[in-house]
Amino acid sequence: MIVVCGEALFDVFAAGETRTGFTLDAAVGGSPFNVAVGLARLQQPVAFLGTLSNGFAGVRLLRALQAEGVDVRAVARSDAATTLGLVGLDEKGVPSYAFYGEGCADRLLSLDDLARMPADPAAITFGSFTTVVEPIASTLRALVERERGRALIVYDPNVRLNVEPALARWIAQLEWMLPRTDLLKISDEDLGLLLPGTSPEALAQRALAAGARLVVVTRGAEGAIGWSASGASAEVPTVPVQVVDTVGAGDTFQAALLTWLVERGRLDRAGLAGLDAPALRDALGFAARAAAITCSRRGADMPRRAELA
Repeated sequence: MIVVCGEALFDVFAAGETRTGFTLDAAVGGSPFNVAVGLARLQQPVAFLGTLSNGFAGVRLLRALQAEGVDVRAVARSDAATTLGLVGLDEKGVPSYAFYGEGCADRLLSLDDLARMPADPAAITFGSFTTVVEPIASTLRALVERERGRALIVYDPNVRLNVEPALARWIAQLEWMLPRTDLLKISDEDLGLLLPGTSPEALAQRALAAGARLVVVTRGAEGAIGWSASGASAEVPTVPVQVVDTVGAGDTFQAALLTWLVERGRLDRAGLAGLDAPALRDALGFAARAAAITCSRRGADMPRRAELA
């Protein structure tokens, strides 16, 4: 089983004005939430570790996870509110964002809640803003320290400066995670924010020297490139598709990459480290095809396994 740690929230879109205000359209989301759903749709056993509100929004998030087949036994509950990300357009059509998450449920995972963890997960994924906001950030660090060496540690920084604008916190988290990460997946945009002037190749060399077994850099329209500890590297282009939007594309890539590794018996340190160039190219290509499907649809509507046959 793969355990996905972090936030589940609602993205709330302005859907038009009414006589007295606005019509709002709320969609379940959050990067870790999306990764968990993506894995479930790709027929992988997956559990979500995080805190959901006892309020109606938290109940809806829980029902959404259950409907997708995600194991929710590790979900903690709280009377705190659910995080909301508001998205609207100004008079020129430029999107604006407002984030309401201070003190909300997804930040409140405690050390005691780690007792809910499924036994002996094959991999645990970390990333996005819950790795840099407290108290959950400290809880997740404790989980990394407890489980590294037993479960595969997977990390995608997934920087969200609209949530935590202090870039130094994100940089410190990357520095802390590098020697504790087995599989590092990072976008070129995040790389430019966190380590300005560092090339993907230089990051890969540094991460592999620190102990990573596999490093993948996604590059938007330019595809993806990866390096394994065996010395192999591979690059794939973006799959041509009529793009509707790119919401959830990176989360889909992550879920599909993990799925490829599971299906080929490579989701362990030796399996990652031993990937040769053809296998690495196949893995990246599978993940890129999955991400392209998501880009062809509105929102984080991730593919199911049959769509990638």
